[in-house]
Amino acid sequence: MSFETAGYQLAPVVPELVLAVGSMALLMLGAYRGQGTTKAVTTLAVLLLVATGVLELWLPAGKLVTFGGSFIVDDFARFLKVLALIGSGVTLVISTEFLADPSRRIFEYAILVLLSTLGMMVLISAGDLISLYLGLELMSLALYVVAASNRDNAKSTEAGLKYFVLGALSSGMLLYGSSLIYGFTGTISFAGIAASAKTANVGLVFGLVFLLAGLCFKVSAVPFHMWTPDVYEGAPTPVTAFFASAPKVAALAVFTRATLTAFPGILGEWQQILVFVAIASMLLGAFAGIGQTNIKRLMGYSSIGHMGFALLGLAAGTPEGAQGVLVYIAIYVAMTLGAFVVILAMKRNGVSVENISDFAGLSRTNPLLAFFFMMLLFSLAGAPPLAGFFAKWYVFVAAVKANMFTLAVIGVLSSVVGAYYYLAIVKTMYFDEPAGRVDPVRVELRTVLAITGLFNIFFFAYPAPLVSMASAAAKSLF
Repeated sequence: MSFETAGYQLAPVVPELVLAVGSMALLMLGAYRGQGTTKAVTTLAVLLLVATGVLELWLPAGKLVTFGGSFIVDDFARFLKVLALIGSGVTLVISTEFLADPSRRIFEYAILVLLSTLGMMVLISAGDLISLYLGLELMSLALYVVAASNRDNAKSTEAGLKYFVLGALSSGMLLYGSSLIYGFTGTISFAGIAASAKTANVGLVFGLVFLLAGLCFKVSAVPFHMWTPDVYEGAPTPVTAFFASAPKVAALAVFTRATLTAFPGILGEWQQILVFVAIASMLLGAFAGIGQTNIKRLMGYSSIGHMGFALLGLAAGTPEGAQGVLVYIAIYVAMTLGAFVVILAMKRNGVSVENISDFAGLSRTNPLLAFFFMMLLFSLAGAPPLAGFFAKWYVFVAAVKANMFTLAVIGVLSSVVGAYYYLAIVKTMYFDEPAGRVDPVRVELRTVLAITGLFNIFFFAYPAPLVSMASAAAKSLF
């Protein structure tokens, strides 16, 4: 192989190579200098994520394919990779206080986030079943460890163990499904599967079911959602914010690419699966969240419901549906990170408070924090004219255009039911007697909250850039 050929092959993976080499270098730095380097490693990790994002945007325009079709960089991949990098970078920024505690000075935390992000980038660009599995496992293995990163907390250890055991089960299901698909099509590439799978047969459908079951676990969709509330509650809050943002982007990305590019010939079969999963996720997310008292656990059920709404758009199987998914996940990441910043800010005398009752009277003790949280909650509920309304609007319109009227109606009704528990928190903040004054909010949390909050409030004024980028990204799949 000539140098020119090797360079052409490696050009599309330059951002991933930089992220991998940078992660290893930071690991060596931390191992050599000890836990005292935690702050420096975390800062350098954020800069490395920024550099990776810049390199991703500097890649030549158009569709780049390398390693025999295993790795694809197109507008779809660029859009979602940048979104995942933003989610990971913000997670590290809001983790500084968590890592400042002498008992939690673990430089490995930032390294694990970087390696998980590397897995996400491979997953988003996956062009066959092997690269899909490699990306998924690289992402997940780091997540299992980071969930249990607070080693002195029994709940954190339990969260990591539950996630690991159920994650291993889902990986097995995904691999079994992949082997069936390979057996009945004779290929592992998405393009090859699309060419072979013109009509459905029993073996191929079984493989598809197992493959989608494994992916449903990663996006915490019903009936593979059972880990979500427990892990969200047990894991350290910055880790929960990470789980709720960047990995969701990568999992939805591969869900969208795999279904639309590998199985367009049997759209009716996977459409049925997604319709059931979307309805079940929306309904469970709406009803199961009503009785929750822990805010992080409530956000877990909220996440299940929101993934149902995103899959509602994908179930349409159209470019409009794919565009709806991309707009939804971008707005969802902003809403979720903002909400978790507020949860992180809820401290009294240096101790985090997580019960919904602890938000009582927040509007009188910290009116700005209460206002931004109220706006984010209204946005999560889908109230106009906030960003969350437009997220749901695009997926509902895609479902209606695909003649899925019943699915759209169920989505609207689920949204109304789910609004109850968001509004209950607003009522607690604005009408209940104050539970006590919260500690001053750190500057990095204030900055992230201001950006995410203002994005959600003023998105309606200028939605064109995000919508046009999502449209271009969606069209690159068709």
